[in-house]
Amino acid sequence: MSTPRIPAESPRRWAEGKNVGNPSQATITTNKPGREITFSQAINEALSEEMRRDPTVFIIGEDVAEAGTPFKVLSGLVGEFGTQRVIDSPISEAGISGIGVGAAMTGMRPVVDIMFGDFITLTMDQLVNQAAKIHYMSGGKLKVPMVLRTTLGATRRSAAQHSQSLHAWVSHVPGLKVVVPSTPYDAKGLLKSAIRDDNPVVFFEDKMMYQLKGPVPAEEYTIPLGVADIKRAGNDITLVATSSMVHVALAAAAVLANDDISAEVIDVRTTAPLDTDTLVQSAKKTSRAIVIDEGYENYGVTAEIASVIADGAFYYLDAPVKRMGAMNVPVPFSPVLEDQTVPTTESVTAVAKKLCKQR
Repeated sequence: MSTPRIPAESPRRWAEGKNVGNPSQATITTNKPGREITFSQAINEALSEEMRRDPTVFIIGEDVAEAGTPFKVLSGLVGEFGTQRVIDSPISEAGISGIGVGAAMTGMRPVVDIMFGDFITLTMDQLVNQAAKIHYMSGGKLKVPMVLRTTLGATRRSAAQHSQSLHAWVSHVPGLKVVVPSTPYDAKGLLKSAIRDDNPVVFFEDKMMYQLKGPVPAEEYTIPLGVADIKRAGNDITLVATSSMVHVALAAAAVLANDDISAEVIDVRTTAPLDTDTLVQSAKKTSRAIVIDEGYENYGVTAEIASVIADGAFYYLDAPVKRMGAMNVPVPFSPVLEDQTVPTTESVTAVAKKLCKQR
């Protein structure tokens, strides 16, 4: 498997924005000294540390053992923990997730690996009708402390069935928590919290960010689920973003600064639970907001977040809340067409300037 394509010409993905978030509350992030590792390494470290800490944690999925997944994220884990805890499964997403739900109900903490986010369609009965509801239906007697790891993100030239960002689907379901990290630091801290959580958590990793580097402390830390992070402070407009779109927002904020527009960038980090207070307070301060997400714009994450901001900050807004998501089309294989389907630094900058009445 070759290294995922990282186009140098694409500020959408690889703008400088590799700041460190505060693990205890929404805050302005600042660079801290220390080592830098990739997003992929951060995920690998989180899993290995949690497996050492808790013998009930195990991984199951397609090609997770010797192959280390097609993206090589889990490389080396089977050598340390063996095939009893890093388990290669048959090609059956429904079966893998079903094993995960059953194991979690009986005291284990499984990490279920679904190779591409598009394939969560095959897990939906186990995830939505079983994992999300067991605690409620059992009157609190049963729980499903399972993490389902999967991917999202386009621009990898993987075409319509391997390029979707479907996190809105599971964010819609009561009983599920949904994580969308944007940096190696957040990825490690949030995954460790997800594994320790007694609820089922769906953890989405942008497959185009696996080689993204950022500062990650060597010492133990976790980041609580449900706490957004202010990646950049600003006063004129709020840019709320998820996953890879955080880097788009940061790049747009840097461009806007050249035109004396101060943009605040908020990384939601989790879509469920959603840190509504941080979003609303920022919009009240800046009076304008754009919500940026790589999922389909129609009936998507952008709609929910825009609604939350409009409802909570209505009397403070000087312009309508704008939404920017993926086009309502299957993701094309053609590179030229695919690059047009998701928000870019240029498109976000243009919308922000218009909202701030600067052309």
